[in-house]
Amino acid sequence: MIVYIAYPTSLNLQSANALQTFTTLRELRARRPDTLALIPRWGNEPSRFFEVGAVHLPRPAIGKLSRLYKSTLLYYLEHSAFAAMTATVVALRRHNVQAVYIRQPIIAAWWAGVFGPRFDLPVIYEAHDLESRNPSRAKEPWARGFLDLIDRTALCRSSAVVSLTDNFRRLLAQIEWRDPAEVAVIPDAYDEQVFRPQDRAACRRGLGLPADAPIVAYAGMTFAHRWLDGLLSAIRRLRAIHPTLIGIVIGGRPGERAALAAHALSEGLRVAETTAMSADLYLLPLRPQIEVVSCLGAANVLVIPDTVTDVTASPLKLFEYMALGLPIVLPAIPALYEILPSHLAYSFTRRDLNGLQAALTAALAECDPALATERQRLAAEHTYGRRAERIIALVEQVAQRKL
Repeated sequence: MIVYIAYPTSLNLQSANALQTFTTLRELRARRPDTLALIPRWGNEPSRFFEVGAVHLPRPAIGKLSRLYKSTLLYYLEHSAFAAMTATVVALRRHNVQAVYIRQPIIAAWWAGVFGPRFDLPVIYEAHDLESRNPSRAKEPWARGFLDLIDRTALCRSSAVVSLTDNFRRLLAQIEWRDPAEVAVIPDAYDEQVFRPQDRAACRRGLGLPADAPIVAYAGMTFAHRWLDGLLSAIRRLRAIHPTLIGIVIGGRPGERAALAAHALSEGLRVAETTAMSADLYLLPLRPQIEVVSCLGAANVLVIPDTVTDVTASPLKLFEYMALGLPIVLPAIPALYEILPSHLAYSFTRRDLNGLQAALTAALAECDPALATERQRLAAEHTYGRRAERIIALVEQVAQRKL
């Protein structure tokens, strides 16, 4: 069996981390029903992960103490405790386990350095970046060496590493932490059951949006690293050329949306939280994916203003946007070009407002339907089904090496 250990940040799928974990597990279990998924759960918290047969272990919620003492180190303790709990569960089944697949750095470090060797089990670590570069990492000066230890143990002592991008694989080779042959590139994916080309006119009718207005849309997290304030400034500038242009931003926390609304108002944009009202910018609360698809399908152009990382940048929205076939505006980051070649995107220098405005202008002018077809064709290579198949192939390869 495959043991899949994850620490989703939302059991009701309100985060990209949770969506990726849930949909990967759905497709893994469709192909390998014996997959044992271990995730944490606090009390009787509702969980969508029951739908994919995940085993819920009690969450050792040490991180909640950060309300008293603000430090990511408390979450490191929580993840360490959960790693020990998973080891107890796997120990009883270790003779039937092909490999342990982990996508959380602290848990991966414990398994790669301690539990994997103890049980003689291969450990595969899906690395999304170096923990030492994580914006949410422990900030205490004395913890720097600890962060390096986490990264070195998880990345250097695991049986194999999964990277979301070839850029990160090359980085690991440059710092001489891993042979590139031991790092498999398995990009993120999109849910083909949800994301597919839409009828723009029908989407607009359903939302009550104007039939002819140019619309620029974004869906996802709204914290500062996403540079949505830059997008709102670009929308204000574009309205001087396209007076009826509308911006749509979907998702984010209430406080973040309030900050964006304040910025939009300072730019002279009319803001609303529902399409039932007339506005220049719609800041729509988080909603089910099927409704997000309708909002995106109403747009002319889809935007990724910025990413949190660079060499590991593989945002879910890139794959979801591609599946819709619409023009995509994104920062000129090599990791993104691994998935979407530059001739199929409209790029700009990172955090360059003039560049973003120019890219949006060019995207709004796109008129070649062949470009949409090519984006959809590329997206089809990155469904969660294909991702699950790549993971299974790697597991079998690693298990064979052990023999």
